[in-house]
Amino acid sequence: MSQATMPQPTTGLGAPAEPRAGSEFAPLLKAVKGQGLLDRRTGWYATRITVNLLALAATVTGMVLTGDTWWNLLLAVPLSVFWARGAFFGHDAGHAQITRGKGAGRLIGLFHSDLLLGMSYAWWNDKHNRHHANPNHIDKDPDVGVGALVWTQRQAEQREGFARWLTRNQARLFFPMLLLEGIALKVYGFQDLKRQPPRERAVEAPLLIAHLAGYAMLLLSVMSPGKALVFALVHHALFGLHLGMTFAPNHKGMEMPDPNDPGDSGWGHLRRQVLTSRNVRGGLLTDWFLGGLNYQIEHHLFPNMPRPHLRLAQPMVRAHCAALGVPYAETSLTDSYRQALEHMHEVGAPLRK
Repeated sequence: MSQATMPQPTTGLGAPAEPRAGSEFAPLLKAVKGQGLLDRRTGWYATRITVNLLALAATVTGMVLTGDTWWNLLLAVPLSVFWARGAFFGHDAGHAQITRGKGAGRLIGLFHSDLLLGMSYAWWNDKHNRHHANPNHIDKDPDVGVGALVWTQRQAEQREGFARWLTRNQARLFFPMLLLEGIALKVYGFQDLKRQPPRERAVEAPLLIAHLAGYAMLLLSVMSPGKALVFALVHHALFGLHLGMTFAPNHKGMEMPDPNDPGDSGWGHLRRQVLTSRNVRGGLLTDWFLGGLNYQIEHHLFPNMPRPHLRLAQPMVRAHCAALGVPYAETSLTDSYRQALEHMHEVGAPLRK
């Protein structure tokens, strides 16, 4: 693969830093700006946030009216779906897609992440910032670090005991494990409070506690403790599965820059983001279900681009990549899962011998 110009610095969750003249990314950035695709869509977001909050309120009202019966479990489905919309708005706020002012964006993020979902906004931004700066980089992207799952055969070789068995079978266990992700996101947030500076902790800790108290109060005021516990487990399982199904297609099975490969270190911003990302084809329903993250290539190139503009930018990005001879990965949703699972299966292959 041909080398690009030297890497362009990024500003993390906001826009990429201005590229130097002559870089592969500079003409694309100029064209996108010229089309106004980096302009904010505050009205678009205000309408959709309001609609989602009304949908959540209607779901909660339905829970109250249904009362202490097992039929309430059916409402865990829409509640998890509308919670996922809230997670997408928190994600967009962290990228400064909704407002230019950091203060307003932070308030939107704290409301959706901490208060609504019980998930730390600061923890997510820190992790996601590092992911965007070096997507799929073995040493720098926390999303491909060693955890319950591993992403390279080198990581797999170090596994022992139960973790070794888990890695051998991680492809078939991936979707069942996502059922635990909704609870894990809450745990990660509370654990991260130790890392946060006192001023940040003083804001996030009360919000996370308020979420837990409010959620428990809602369920226990509507259902018996046993039904409330089952509802909470089902709700969080579906929420985690939804988020996992959204993020799994984006990078798994794509290029993974290796710190030991000097060729990878020469990638500029465009190649670093395009070669490690995969788009998912689909219409408006796919856009809605995946929160616009099916345009993963465009999102990584322009992280502060408002969500409704990603679809508009796609033809420009695809044409620019074609002119440069840079592969542009796009596939169906089901095939994206197949590719991701095949990658996880191959990673564990040496342990199955």
